[in-house]
Amino acid sequence: MPDFTIETTYHLPVFRHRTYAADTLDAACRAAIEDDSWDIAEKDFGSTGPIHVTGIWDGAHAAYSAPPLQIPPQFDEPVQRRARHFEILLGLLKMLLDDISSARPPLPDWVARTAWAITRGEAILAGDPDPEEPVDLPKPSHVLARLQEDRVRDAVTAVVDVDPSFRGLTPEAVTDEEVHAACLSIATTMDFSDVVGSAEFQAALSAIRSAHRRLTSD
Repeated sequence: MPDFTIETTYHLPVFRHRTYAADTLDAACRAAIEDDSWDIAEKDFGSTGPIHVTGIWDGAHAAYSAPPLQIPPQFDEPVQRRARHFEILLGLLKMLLDDISSARPPLPDWVARTAWAITRGEAILAGDPDPEEPVDLPKPSHVLARLQEDRVRDAVTAVVDVDPSFRGLTPEAVTDEEVHAACLSIATTMDFSDVVGSAEFQAALSAIRSAHRRLTSD
């Protein structure tokens, strides 16, 4: 049976009671935060944080004398698990907002990743191990181009100013609704397959050159 050296930790709150004269509540809180004198500090043994694992080493009495092993997420400090999961949820929210703002269907893996994130969040709240990440998701895709309505608006101004066939029409006459509808039409009907294919080929060449430089420099 193998031996493991496990370092466990709990956080002990230290507090103080001090009076601050200030014009506002926010100012009083700021003064308390910036006060670095803790000569009257007391320890709150009744409010200790949960015990969590902060280090694992293979072997007996091996703390800091061997490479540490990865800590299973469910044994990390709960507040840190929540903080790290917050970053995942924030990233998913940004993906959703980007899809909504661009009026395009979500990326193929968005729903699966969101379902996994919800399951992981529930596991964190319950103190359970993380769920297995989806393994059959497509490889990440990359935004090659973005049709921005403000830049289309600039193009409207440029075209109206130089094209005599639109004489008498001002850029202001083109409404935001017309710009938006035109962008949706182009984004859904224009064929970018040749451009995307060329970009994929150029990306492949770039990756090959990078691997070649790495291997020949060793």
